[in-house]
Amino acid sequence: MFTFSILKNPSPVQTETIISLYRQAGWWKDSSDNPELVNRIIHGSHCFIVVSENDRIIGMGRAISDGASDAYIQDVMVDQAFQGRKIGSKIIQKLVEHLHADGLKWIGLIAENNSKPFYENLGFTQMKNAVPMLNLIS
Repeated sequence: MFTFSILKNPSPVQTETIISLYRQAGWWKDSSDNPELVNRIIHGSHCFIVVSENDRIIGMGRAISDGASDAYIQDVMVDQAFQGRKIGSKIIQKLVEHLHADGLKWIGLIAENNSKPFYENLGFTQMKNAVPMLNLIS
């Protein structure tokens, strides 16, 4: 059975597991595996949801927000060994429920790596006249 919870103060083991998930997703390389960075990401998020099985984190997702009007969902990932079980869909559902409960109705995200159909099945639609943009400092 999977447990979904809001994570606020990760233990060192939880932090290392989150780093592993970022690496598994291909989003982080060795230079990014900084436990302090993970703690800053969690504390700076509006909400950070983890999915656990037997106290081991196997999935996560988070939302950033000003807490007043808008929110953005990002960093949704599930351990490869647990994919295909609707865990990612449930993470999105839990994030949206939490954001709505906090009074946030405008929720955006960027559908990367051909994930558009996944998000469309969860009620998200493509924004008209909008293009995701990035200013990446190397």
